Amino acid sequence: MIRYILRRLGYGFLILLGVNLLTFVLFFAVNTPDDMARMNIGGKRVTQDAIDKWKADRGYDKPLFWNAQREGTAKLTETIFFQRSVPLFVFDFGASDTGRDIGYEIKQRIGPSAAVAIPTFLMGTFVAVMLSLGMVFFRHTRLELWSVALAVFLMSISGLFYIIMGQFLFSKVLKLVPVSGFSVGPDLVLFLLLPVAMGILSRLGSEVLFYRTMFLEEIGKDYVRTARAKGLSEAVVLWRHVLRNALLPILTSTVAVLPLLFLGALIMESFFGIPGLGSFTIDAINAQDFAVVRSMVFLGSALYILGLILTDISYTLADPRVRLG
Repeated sequence: MIRYILRRLGYGFLILLGVNLLTFVLFFAVNTPDDMARMNIGGKRVTQDAIDKWKADRGYDKPLFWNAQREGTAKLTETIFFQRSVPLFVFDFGASDTGRDIGYEIKQRIGPSAAVAIPTFLMGTFVAVMLSLGMVFFRHTRLELWSVALAVFLMSISGLFYIIMGQFLFSKVLKLVPVSGFSVGPDLVLFLLLPVAMGILSRLGSEVLFYRTMFLEEIGKDYVRTARAKGLSEAVVLWRHVLRNALLPILTSTVAVLPLLFLGALIMESFFGIPGLGSFTIDAINAQDFAVVRSMVFLGSALYILGLILTDISYTLADPRVRLG
């Protein structure tokens, strides 16, 4: 088991290194350190001395990958890539290009992101699983036909449409919930109702169809026919056998949303004014703050890889046919 975990961690390290390198190359293919300095200082008409000072203060006065003026290992270590990348692997995010402590910002913003993402994830998964089980129970009927059509219709609509229509209908017309904002006090539920509901609705169509396909595949297996031969009702077969055996694939499919539990939904947080990590990332992209962007990309990749490793371990422990080595 230990060798298995270490091997997966080694693969994860290489993936993180590749993601970090790709992010670095893409960003500096668009912007040079001089361009970043001009943008942060405030315009194009700035002196070269001010640009050089800004780069020196933030560590952008070094070569990108190779420092020919140094000797030995310093050729690699005295570079922007090395000094900006290595601390990330111990989750030392450093300071943003505007001087803010990225680690402090993450700690402050992870709460609002989780307050929206966790209920959306848990309730959305529960609703999608229940609806897909109902569709399988009523398969080959008109109810299933119209349910599939409705799911396809929901899946075809952009998530941005749900947000705008939800704000207009429930906030502007009915005045049931605030349009946007966030509160830590007793009003927290009011601010969360609309974004959570729209988050569930926007992903409902695709998830219902995905889980329905998964359950339809399960009901054709031998253990289901055996359960039916023993006289069990269709509802019991679905709830006790099909759902239980499909839980592991469902867990595997939900790993992709693990980073969203911490990084938040970018569009959702921006439109609803939630001060989470999603809006923090959007603001950094607009300001071309490379330090924040690379930190958020690295954190999201690390969480996704962690989810994959945990899923692999769970699958291996649940399947006795798989040998670890």
